[in-house]
Amino acid sequence: MQIRATELSPEQTYKLLTGVVVPRPIAWISTLGERGVVNLAPFSCFTFVSSKPPMVGISIGRKAGARKDTAHNIHASGEFVVNIGDDTMIDAIHMSAVEHPPEVSEVDLLGLALHPSDSIAPPCLRDVPVSLECRLHSIIPFGLTGAEFVVGEVLVFHIRDGLLRDGKIDTAGLRPVCRLGGPNYAGLGPIITKRAIGQTPKAVMGDAPRP
Repeated sequence: MQIRATELSPEQTYKLLTGVVVPRPIAWISTLGERGVVNLAPFSCFTFVSSKPPMVGISIGRKAGARKDTAHNIHASGEFVVNIGDDTMIDAIHMSAVEHPPEVSEVDLLGLALHPSDSIAPPCLRDVPVSLECRLHSIIPFGLTGAEFVVGEVLVFHIRDGLLRDGKIDTAGLRPVCRLGGPNYAGLGPIITKRAIGQTPKAVMGDAPRP
C-alpha cells in the first residue's frame, strides 16, 4: 500500500505518524497561567536537543487554530516544567489531556500534589520520579497547522532518590510511560543490554546559536 501525503488531511496524517513514530516518551508539562492557575498537559512529540547547555524540545500543536494553554503560558512567561510520570500514573497522564478552559487547573481536578520549583515560577509535580525546570530558549513554527517546536533550557534536574546511579538514570526504576497510536500507552517492557560502544567525547564549541 502507498499513501500520498498530499492526499491526507491533517487529522489523517496525525493518525498515521503517531502510529509509526512509536514508542514516544511523554513530557507532562506544568505551566503557570496569567491568573496563577497551574496548567498540566501531556505531550508525546518530545526529545532532548542539546547537552551543553541541556535542552529539551516539544512539538505543541494547536486546536482549531488557537494555541493550547501550555503554549500560551510558555509564550507569556518563558518558563515551564517537564515532569516525567511513571507507569503508576497513566490514568492521570491520560486524563490531563482533557480540554478545559484556562481558569481550570488539571492538577486540582486530578488531585495531584505540587512542590515549588527552585528557579522558575511554575511548580513541579511532587510525586513524579523526574522533573526538569526549563527556561524558554526558542520557538520554531512548522507546517500549515500552526505547530510550534518549543525548546527549553533545563535549569534544574529534580531526580527521585535512588534513581541516579554512576551519573545515569536507572531506567527500570524510572518505570517510564510511552505513548503509542490512539489512546494507547505502554510501559518499559524487557530491557536488552548490549556491549557499550566507545564514543568520542563531546566538546563545547562556544556560545550556542539562537534563532
